[in-house]
Amino acid sequence: MPAKPTQLVGQASAFLDAVERASAAAALNRPVLVVGERGTGKEMIAERLHRLSPRWEEPLVALNCAALPESLIDAELFGYEAGAFTGATRARGGKFEEADGGTLFLDEIGTLTAAGQERLLRVIEYGELVRLGSNRALSVDVRVVAATNEDLPALAARGRFRADLLDRLSFEVITLPPLRHRREDIPLLADFFGRRMASEVGWRGFPGFARAAMEALMAHDWPGNVRELRNVVERAVYRWGDPDRPVGRIEIDPFESPWRPRGPGGTQAAATDGGEPAFPVDFRTSVLAHERRLLDAAMERARHNQRKAAELLGLSYDQLRHALRRHGLLKGEGAAA
Repeated sequence: MPAKPTQLVGQASAFLDAVERASAAAALNRPVLVVGERGTGKEMIAERLHRLSPRWEEPLVALNCAALPESLIDAELFGYEAGAFTGATRARGGKFEEADGGTLFLDEIGTLTAAGQERLLRVIEYGELVRLGSNRALSVDVRVVAATNEDLPALAARGRFRADLLDRLSFEVITLPPLRHRREDIPLLADFFGRRMASEVGWRGFPGFARAAMEALMAHDWPGNVRELRNVVERAVYRWGDPDRPVGRIEIDPFESPWRPRGPGGTQAAATDGGEPAFPVDFRTSVLAHERRLLDAAMERARHNQRKAAELLGLSYDQLRHALRRHGLLKGEGAAA
């Protein structure tokens, strides 16, 4: 987890409700379950729960349960004795012992093994754990904050997650709204990330975003949520390179290129080859990316003469201008009309 407190940015009512609920739950020594899509800020809510709690001076320890093989998750959480498994040459405490007195943040809790779920329930119920390869119970004082982007009640109904563990974890449930449902926060977040990146690259100030660039940010659905927005904004600022003019170009997909390898084996597939796409796909993002490629190609063929590009695409001049603006491609300087 971050060494310094992070800043929660937003004014949408759904977002503020979630932050307020986290603030109220922080003082209680009870488990909290944070639910949300990837990139919505679950880690920051966990940090807030810890920083505002009586445990704020004690450790805040994090573990992504999906980042380790099943065979290692239990050892990482609960520790092990020497000889517990091949390669365990000496005893080692786990994350629970490391977080003793503080808070343990378990991300992607839905991927925890059945054995791990049983052991976790015991720690929450009794404050005791047993290292792998040991019969001796150790006492720990740890507050558990868990996070998931899955429907845990549905998993429990199908027998893939312990219902009794879910009951204990869900003393309080904080559900974070995706960015597409808090669009009024996009300008605030973009400005926040833009200013931070401008400072990082040594700009004296941040000139903000051109109107077309902001419209492109507002038009995107952000399947990666705030994390995706941060990457897009920071990349746009550092690539812009001009601290005196508002940032006027937004590239949502950093992989987009006429020379991008496509298809099996890294071969470059033709855009009109008629082949079946590799499902699953993000439909809206794919359509926008294809639209962007057509616009780039037409403008290149027309040598950036917008009227000629409109003719190539079978669009009116106004329709082309609208499409260019939506993708952050409409820059007045040097563009032929």
